[in-house]
Amino acid sequence: QVQLMESGGGLVQPGGSLRLSCATSVTILRISAMGWYRQAPGKQRELVARITVGGSTNYADSVKGRFTISRDAAKRTVYLQMNSLKPEDTAVYSCKVETPRTDYWGQGTQVTVSS
Repeated sequence: QVQLMESGGGLVQPGGSLRLSCATSVTILRISAMGWYRQAPGKQRELVARITVGGSTNYADSVKGRFTISRDAAKRTVYLQMNSLKPEDTAVYSCKVETPRTDYWGQGTQVTVSS
């Protein structure tokens, strides 16, 4: 059974930082990309950042220059370093693992940016 284990969410003040982690049991050879998505209350889920097996990355315009996605292939883990957090970054952040056959989703971790 495929598992995605997310961690690192929490409450942080505006301007603060958090680092999200997502470890997967999906065999590394099957992974084509990994990414982070978020969904705020009353809004649709949106892509935050994505990284391919080749290392190419793309980011939502709203997080460029503040967030950095990275991965550790040996640990089958993807990270999202979030700096200069803003109240509008508050959302449930979910990890997604893409394979040629299907996609796998984590359960999500809450990130709240508030003073």
